[in-house]
Amino acid sequence: MNRFFRLSPVLRARKAQEDAAKGAVIQSRADIRDAEALVRRKHLDLVGAEAPTEGSARAIVAGLVARQSLAGALMSAHRMVSDAQEIERERMAVLADAAKRRRAVEMMAERHAEMVRANDLRRDQANLDELAMTSKARNAARGGGAE
Repeated sequence: MNRFFRLSPVLRARKAQEDAAKGAVIQSRADIRDAEALVRRKHLDLVGAEAPTEGSARAIVAGLVARQSLAGALMSAHRMVSDAQEIERERMAVLADAAKRRRAVEMMAERHAEMVRANDLRRDQANLDELAMTSKARNAARGGGAE
């Protein structure tokens, strides 16, 4: 029996794919945190920019337009969070798939290792049986009988 597991390069490749997928998930989680921080900053900017209550009509309109722009930026930041969360879900699915594929090859490697162990045990037992038979035959040839 061949002791070398022929799919070990495949297993290494599957592990590398899984590691890359884990890295992508970690990166997407960092992107989510960054987008959430941006949402908090934009929200604080919007809350801090109160609508003007006095001044010329132009100043009031300019203040309202600025608030509307801040609200748009806040909405855009919320969209960034949703997009980042969607990307994370996709990357988690890729990670789960990579883990399944790696595990399938690992299971084949474990079965191969078990077959090698069983083959080694059979061979060892056959060697022990042969030694016992040879020892018994030697003792019989000496005329000493079985001990």
